[in-house]
Amino acid sequence: MLEGGKGRRRASARTPLSRERVIRTALAVADEKGSAALTMRAIAEPLGVEAMSLYHHVAGREDILDGMVDAVFGEIDLPRRDTDWKTAMRHRAVCARTVLRRHPWSIGLLDSRSQPGPATLRHHDAVIGALRAGGFSVRMAAHAISLIDSYLYGFVLQELSLPFTGAAELNEVTDAILRDMPADEYPHLTELATEHVLKPGYDYADEFTFGLTLILDALHPDETASA
Repeated sequence: MLEGGKGRRRASARTPLSRERVIRTALAVADEKGSAALTMRAIAEPLGVEAMSLYHHVAGREDILDGMVDAVFGEIDLPRRDTDWKTAMRHRAVCARTVLRRHPWSIGLLDSRSQPGPATLRHHDAVIGALRAGGFSVRMAAHAISLIDSYLYGFVLQELSLPFTGAAELNEVTDAILRDMPADEYPHLTELATEHVLKPGYDYADEFTFGLTLILDALHPDETASA
C-alpha cells in the first residue's frame, strides 16, 4: 500500500505543476469537502507535491479562490446573441443552476471577489450586453441582473439544503412527515403534501422553472434603452 501511494505521488509529481492544475485540483477538493477544507496542504496532497511548491504558481489561498470562482463562471454558458433577451436569460439561469449544484460551495463566493478574472468579466459583460441588446436601459439591466441572480442563488441554496435529492426520497420524507403529523392540526400542510407534492410526476425542479418564468415575464425593456 505504501509503495503504491509513493508510486502515485511520484507519477503525479512528474506532471508539470501549473496554475491551471492547482485551480482544477482546488475545485475538486472543494466539491468533495467544501471550501472550509481548502488549505494549501489539502490542495498539494493530491498533486503529489509539498504545499510550498504551490506558491510558485499561485500567490496564496485568496488567489486560488479567485481562480476557482473564475473557473466556475467559465462553466456557465454565455447568453446567445442569436436569440431574444428572455430566452437568453432563461438559458443562462438554467445553466447557472446546474453549475452551482455541481459546485455548491461557490454560491457564497461568486460575487465576493475584488479581483474578478477574465471568465467572470466576460460572463457579466455578456449578460449585460444581452439585456442592452434587448432594449433594457443600463439602470433596468442592473435591476434585472440583481433580481434574476437573487432568485437563482436563493433557490439553489434552498434546494441544496432540502432533505431529499430525488422523487423517491421526497416521497419517503413526505410520507414520514405525514405519519407523524396530526392532519387535523395542520390541514393546509396535509393538503399541500397529498394534493401536490405526492402527486405522480411532481418534481421540485419545476418550482425553479415556475419562479424564473414569473420573473422574466415581469421584466420589460425600457422605452428609453439608451438611458
